[in-house]
Amino acid sequence: MTVVDRRDEETPLLHGQQRAKPTKTPIPWAQLSILLVLQLAEPLTSQVISPFAPDLIRNIGITGGDEAKVGYYVGLMHSLFFATQAMTVLHWSRLSDRVGRKPVIMIGLFGLSLSMYSFGMSRTFWGLVISRSLNGALNGNIGVLKSMMAEITDSTNIADAYAYLPLAWMTGGTLGPMIGGSLSRPHERFPTLFGHNEFMAKYPYFLACAVPATFSALALFVTLFLLKETVKTPISLRRLLNLRKSKANLTLQNVAGADGPRPVAPIASGKTSSSEPLPLRALLIPRVIISAGNYALLAVVDISYRSVLPVWMSTPIALGGLGLSPQAIGAILSVYGITNGTLQILTFSKLTDHFGAKRIYVYGLIAAFPVFALMPVINFVAREEGHSVNMWALIALQSFISIPVNFCYGSVFIFITASSPNRASLGSVNGLSQMSVSIMRAIGPAMANSIFSLSIDESHHLLGGMFIYLFLTFLAIIALGGAMLLPAQVWKDEDSSS
Repeated sequence: MTVVDRRDEETPLLHGQQRAKPTKTPIPWAQLSILLVLQLAEPLTSQVISPFAPDLIRNIGITGGDEAKVGYYVGLMHSLFFATQAMTVLHWSRLSDRVGRKPVIMIGLFGLSLSMYSFGMSRTFWGLVISRSLNGALNGNIGVLKSMMAEITDSTNIADAYAYLPLAWMTGGTLGPMIGGSLSRPHERFPTLFGHNEFMAKYPYFLACAVPATFSALALFVTLFLLKETVKTPISLRRLLNLRKSKANLTLQNVAGADGPRPVAPIASGKTSSSEPLPLRALLIPRVIISAGNYALLAVVDISYRSVLPVWMSTPIALGGLGLSPQAIGAILSVYGITNGTLQILTFSKLTDHFGAKRIYVYGLIAAFPVFALMPVINFVAREEGHSVNMWALIALQSFISIPVNFCYGSVFIFITASSPNRASLGSVNGLSQMSVSIMRAIGPAMANSIFSLSIDESHHLLGGMFIYLFLTFLAIIALGGAMLLPAQVWKDEDSSS
């Protein structure tokens, strides 16, 4: 009986020799640098409100002086952006596959700028709601920019390029809280310059919001003049509208001529052209769903913690927080942003090459457990010792341990990029992933901050104030379970193998 040697397609044929590593393609620094600058716009606009958001909610009077309600409204304000983004981000990404990346990016930057100016001039909660909703609805850049990063790289240098992705978030995570903490209420903090400025007294958070809004406006012109289009054959918006109109007319003709001959749709050849974006249904394959699902689970863990963190830090010590000022919170978040971005740039690519994308992702999720466990410990120390050296040391330890959680993003982006059935559908795949993430990010802040408010509310005080920490831990366990569905090795790019 003949024994058939069944080998996996990826098993090396020569076991005795070490397989040579492919030569890395040089990173196109000119375009990558522009993309990183453009990516800075979103974290800058989102992080700038973190230090003063609890103070803003208190001052507009929506809580009626009830400290326990602050977290609820802060979470709702954060969630609105992602809720409206979830409704539109897939459409923006799919549109970018057709008309090109640049027009969609420019619309997104315009939306960021307009909404942040509006946010800074809002004096009511409904004004904040409209501004945040506008911010999310007009901005589909996060998925489009990731598509462009994948399109200007290949499998040999994509990990190196994604290692610089946190550079934008590091800068935004550093400058955003710094700007928000230092430029809010300028008439009080800088009386010599703004003490007699009635506009700043009337709109105390406008200056902090105007900085990222102006940056987004300048980034729009950088996109227009310096960014190169990566979609090979984009079509104009006018032509796209005409095509849609023609299809609509053809549909009406087919319905009207039900008794006459109907045009027969052409039968697709055996393999779909890699130069054409696939329909949405064709993208719903297991590896896209698994990648997008893991991205969504990671996002809900991270955004729930990040949205609760400044509220927890600003909450009075007696109620379970740390009683820190917006300036102190901004400083902590800024230092964290610098440390996080620096370590990712220096180590992410090397760690990914050594351990693989899946292990980095799993290790990062495991790091979330001690991060959450330290929150009640730090509050206990603050109750016993006040703002002591021990409390600050524990905050530093917690921030350092949370850095690996952000390593997960670079890892999951690699899986998402590799999961696309072809390169032309990369924008749609990123849009689909970002839509699922936006849904989770819309739910996460509102849910987590509501649970935090219930935890510290004296009339509920769920599980002695510990319910929020158990909830965050539960989310991390679910995300870790989803990580087990990822393959040990990243999926192979189908276009390169054809």
